[in-house]
Amino acid sequence: MKAVVIHQHGDASVLHYTEVAEPHVRANEVLVRVHACALNHLDLWVRRGIPGVPFPLPHILGSDVAGEVAKIGSDVTTVKVGQKVVLAPGVSCGKCATCISGNDNRCRDFTNLGYMIDGGCAEFVRAPEVNVMPYPENLDWVHAAAVPLVFQTAWHMLVNRAQLQPGEEVLVLAAGSGVGSAAIQIAKFFGARVIATAGNDGKLAKAKELGADEVIHHGIMPIAKEVRRLTNNRGVDVVVEHVGLATWEHSVKSLATGGRLVTCGATTGYDAKLDLRFLFTRQLSIMGSYMGTKSELRTVLNLVAQGRLKPTVGKVFALGDCIAAHNYLEQAKQFGKVVLRVE
Repeated sequence: MKAVVIHQHGDASVLHYTEVAEPHVRANEVLVRVHACALNHLDLWVRRGIPGVPFPLPHILGSDVAGEVAKIGSDVTTVKVGQKVVLAPGVSCGKCATCISGNDNRCRDFTNLGYMIDGGCAEFVRAPEVNVMPYPENLDWVHAAAVPLVFQTAWHMLVNRAQLQPGEEVLVLAAGSGVGSAAIQIAKFFGARVIATAGNDGKLAKAKELGADEVIHHGIMPIAKEVRRLTNNRGVDVVVEHVGLATWEHSVKSLATGGRLVTCGATTGYDAKLDLRFLFTRQLSIMGSYMGTKSELRTVLNLVAQGRLKPTVGKVFALGDCIAAHNYLEQAKQFGKVVLRVE
């Protein structure tokens, strides 16, 4: 089969579109014929290499998969060959206390397709049967692949971690990102007032189209000052943070007394600082969030199938154009998801 493989870490030139062996399916696994695989910043980090994290090489990237089942293992009972599916990106042991309780994203063995195990930037990918999710029939392959990781992540951030309430005010950083574009929609679904940031007028306009009530051009406007102006100097109840060092100070200062900041990433750097006096006198909550549970993804996919949440696709590339796709994502040109189509 054809796949995008890295044999070493580095810039986009280490990506090789080449022939590799088709994955062997174990008893509890399925083999999926990939029709589309969306990219995430996770793919960039794995490709570049993360200090202290020994990735298995050679390695196939790609966490977000939409396709159809080609083979099933001998113990598989809930999935049929030919079935259209979306795959849950997160893979866990399924046996520990956290998995059994439904908090599979807290499993000590938790990983993602395309992280410590081969992913979906290929013609075929294998995955556990439990990772097979219902396909939203109102979507084509490309838009279905744009759903799982970012909508699952944004849902877990806002609903599980931040406990968002109707009528609250939310600041969403980097509206043009996959998580940002999903978070705007989820916050509006729960009746929040949304303030979103982006780096150019085109992205700001698209953020408004997704439902943002107010927008901030973070390239020319000081975020915290604008948030204070837009909230009558109160600040927001929730900040959806995933940019990291470049926006951290603004994000914290944008919170109202008793506000909650929830973060799932550090795209621009991780060595952020926090004035503890500000933290305790304002009674703020700073929370980490990682991926989401399979149950949350099922909820998201139901809402997507009903048309109440809609994936946003910025640009589509062929699988063989993986280098161009990585460069495009790395330059932050997109609004929404960058997706690889597998012919």
